[in-house]
Amino acid sequence: MNMQAPTSFSGVLTADVIRTYVQRVYAWMVGGLLVTGVTAFGVSTSETLMAAIFGTPLMWLIMLAPLGMVFFLTMRIDRMQPSTAAGTFLAYSLVNGLSFSVIFLAYDLGSIFQVFVIAAGMYAGAAAYGYLTKRDLTGMGSFLFMGLIGLIIASVVNIFLGSGPLDFAISVIGVLIFTGLTAYEMNKIKEQAVVMYAGEGLAQKRAIIGALSLYLNFVNLFLYLLRLFGERR
Repeated sequence: MNMQAPTSFSGVLTADVIRTYVQRVYAWMVGGLLVTGVTAFGVSTSETLMAAIFGTPLMWLIMLAPLGMVFFLTMRIDRMQPSTAAGTFLAYSLVNGLSFSVIFLAYDLGSIFQVFVIAAGMYAGAAAYGYLTKRDLTGMGSFLFMGLIGLIIASVVNIFLGSGPLDFAISVIGVLIFTGLTAYEMNKIKEQAVVMYAGEGLAQKRAIIGALSLYLNFVNLFLYLLRLFGERR
């Protein structure tokens, strides 16, 4: 099934349709974040689980599995049943929670909460801009994706250099890029609300893909802010 929105419906989008679709996307995103957060905190409180995950080769599976699941979900979404897409997204959120559990051991709990609030505020502001603006943010998206590639390359290089100033610069740039990507993705998701006219199954799968994009933006924004402002134990 072609996931592209039917252009014949583009002129009949209403504010209610857009709002309903965006709410659906955010419901999935928030659900994924809750699964990740609860899993991460719960695992961090168990020495047995932490030893099983990070003290054995299972650690590599936990670290690499989310990347494979993202590719699987995005590449095969056209051929998935809505229930399969939903299950994959929730499984991805859970596995991320396993890998993120180490955050609660590396950073002070109060510091994590403070950074989460900062990230949520910045994210909400960027998302609101993307939703409310009348501008076409396509050009900004292309620029930000190029910046993201540069950010990944710089991060890999710094693994070998171990430069503190470069790490700081990477974190600052990461915050800017993922804040911008949030506005861009929100603007794009609003335009995709046309799938609400194309059937419940297609609308749910597209909402899950939109939620995945927003989830990734929030998680990366939070992690870069944590590197900048988090208080280590």
